[in-house]
Amino acid sequence: MSHVIDYDFSDTRKHTFNKCHVKITETPVAVNARGKTKAGRKSQSNLRGLALWAFLTSILLVLYSLSNPTQVKSRYSHAPSCALSMSKSWQRNLTIPEECSPKMNIMFMKTHKTASSTILNILFRFGEKHKLKFAFPDGRNDFFYPSPFLCSQVKDYQPGDCFNIVCNHMRFDAQEVAKLLPPDAVYITILRDPAQLFESSFHYYHRAVPLTWRISGDNKLAEFLHNPRTFYTPEAYNSFYLKNLLFFDFGFDNNLEADDPRVMRAIQTLSQQFHLVLIAEYFEESLILLKHVLCWTMEDLLFFKLNARKGSSVSHLTPELRAKALEWNGADWKLYQHFNSTFWARVEAYGKNRMKQEVNELRRRNAEMKAICIEGGGAVEARMIQDRTLLPWQPVGESSILGYNMRYDIDPKFRTLCRKMLTPEIQYLSELGVNLWLTRLWGWLKDAIY
Repeated sequence: MSHVIDYDFSDTRKHTFNKCHVKITETPVAVNARGKTKAGRKSQSNLRGLALWAFLTSILLVLYSLSNPTQVKSRYSHAPSCALSMSKSWQRNLTIPEECSPKMNIMFMKTHKTASSTILNILFRFGEKHKLKFAFPDGRNDFFYPSPFLCSQVKDYQPGDCFNIVCNHMRFDAQEVAKLLPPDAVYITILRDPAQLFESSFHYYHRAVPLTWRISGDNKLAEFLHNPRTFYTPEAYNSFYLKNLLFFDFGFDNNLEADDPRVMRAIQTLSQQFHLVLIAEYFEESLILLKHVLCWTMEDLLFFKLNARKGSSVSHLTPELRAKALEWNGADWKLYQHFNSTFWARVEAYGKNRMKQEVNELRRRNAEMKAICIEGGGAVEARMIQDRTLLPWQPVGESSILGYNMRYDIDPKFRTLCRKMLTPEIQYLSELGVNLWLTRLWGWLKDAIY
């Protein structure tokens, strides 16, 4: 089976920092000729760095706050939706659709650390090809995550506007999303094994989560999992990255325990809202089911793995740590188990032999595209990427996300497709006309600090 692991950028969030209490003990230390200890100089340097980080982050939070249009909720709360504005015209022009025609109206709930950037690239290419209308955010690459989604966060939104595709990161709100899409829209999302997702999220975001800054040792992930309550506070800044991130993305309380009846009610709600839930660990099988549900062609599914991490940055989860991660993320684990079961029921209904044949065909075609498009045939580290416009977004303080070099001798008839398949999310959004000034400002700040 193919395992696709990707990483997606999420910006600095509007939250409040917890107070940090530091206990100081007097310990004899060596003093240099000028009366300053090495430990003292290191401590001052760390404090200056932390102060600079907090100052620049505060500036960015103010900018985000000023640009966040959530205050217009009441203005649009009773406004006509896309579905209402279309209903009369649908009644007048009711026709019987073909037995299988490509679905053009799609809501993709983009979850974190689940191969969702690869799905996004597929949707961008399909939307461009068919000249579809995207509902995009304004100023950044997400819909003001982690704030709950509002239709007013869509660029140039006017009440009654209809869109074909909604696919950027958001904190899901079904009622708000439904205002943007026709009644026949297909709702899809993707999940990933919560233990692996937690490892990925912890690695990617730990420098943006102050709760993790005081964890000592080389293996902060293991230290956290051995005693998570020591390092976790639900109200702390960016704490949602550390517990039940999937549940949070879908708009639910991520601090619910697995045996809370609200967890099962939330899962049942999602079962009614989404037509198809993909599984990252079975990515190619998921795409074949997607092709079937959307009535797309195999060409529409071609992909390269985007935002994959280099192996050296992945923490090994022992059976003990895996069990602790699943227990800590119990609501996500229950969510994943439910939809993993329904996923395989759909594969069974589709036909295992048929699925195997189509997965092999998809792999064959992807291998052909790799040979045509990619220099060396595989992903490389960020420092090896020659074309900086193909450089993927990196987490704070490191360059662990892989990218690609495009071949120079590509057949002209494949050049455009190759470039689009290799283009990272941020650059692709810019090409589609999205103004990403806040995202780019945050990128400049993080690179300046580290």
